[in-house]
Amino acid sequence: MSIREADLAQTDLEPFRRQLTGYCYRMLGSGFEAEDAVQETMLRAWRHADSFEGRSSLRSWLYRIATNVCIDMQRNVQRRARPMEMGPSSPPLESHLGPLHSEATWVTPIPDAGVAPEGADPAEVVHYRESIRLAFVTALQHLPARQRAALILCEVLRWQVSEAAELLNTSVPAVNSALQRARGTLRSLPAEDHSEPLDDADSELLARYVDAFERYDIDRLVTLLREDAVQSMPPFAMWLRGAADIGRFMLEPGPSQCRGSRLLATWANGCPAFGQYKPDPQGGYSPWALQVLEISGGEITGMQFFLDFLDPARLFPAFGLPLHLDA
Repeated sequence: MSIREADLAQTDLEPFRRQLTGYCYRMLGSGFEAEDAVQETMLRAWRHADSFEGRSSLRSWLYRIATNVCIDMQRNVQRRARPMEMGPSSPPLESHLGPLHSEATWVTPIPDAGVAPEGADPAEVVHYRESIRLAFVTALQHLPARQRAALILCEVLRWQVSEAAELLNTSVPAVNSALQRARGTLRSLPAEDHSEPLDDADSELLARYVDAFERYDIDRLVTLLREDAVQSMPPFAMWLRGAADIGRFMLEPGPSQCRGSRLLATWANGCPAFGQYKPDPQGGYSPWALQVLEISGGEITGMQFFLDFLDPARLFPAFGLPLHLDA
């Protein structure tokens, strides 16, 4: 082992894991792939420790490795999206669900516990939530990889343009040009609501939502939704727009089997989220969906239900949720 490798072996890389996970998630659009990318980044760092000459910071060196890992992972891979980018909204009929699509089709959620900044002030928390929202991460997937990296580094992580240029092995003018093109692409995409810090009224709204859902009081639940609220259900491409249609769909024969479900609270993508457990014929409750809710103006504006068969071995455990609930 070289002296440089020995020095690096004494350095704990774990403090970088959280920020690297957030970076890789924004690059890849998948919580699962972000974890895999960070693991690969750490492995490459250990294997090539002797190439770290100390001329740049350890942080910059790790981000350079992570960027290369993410670009390698995305070569010849279809851009991830949300159902809303796949086509128009559907009537509230189960017959419109269509086929299951593979997990690689979708932008998938990530737990706040793995990427949220520690000890951040309120302004930093708001900035974090905006930068990790499903809509923003989806928008990032429209950018070429190097534009995406430049935008995340400079506008999300607030690196100096010169730092980003060094990491990307390019010039400051080239990074500025990439940023300009990236901003233009994002401006051309449909605007989304901005997140706001949740207040006591929002906490009460969420409590009413849990009560209505667990009692399956759909009339009551619909009153908590904004009139133009949307609901999606990956791995199905079908999505709904409008509180009334969402309510009708939830009473369809298939969705109505969610009656009797229980919800456990968590956080995903800067938003309140719930693990939904359906009654298990063998007893207790089994995982069914991770619900990510978006709130604006005291109303629920978005309900993204990531069904557990996207990746049953990883989805619920990634959010610290059990794989079974007792009755």
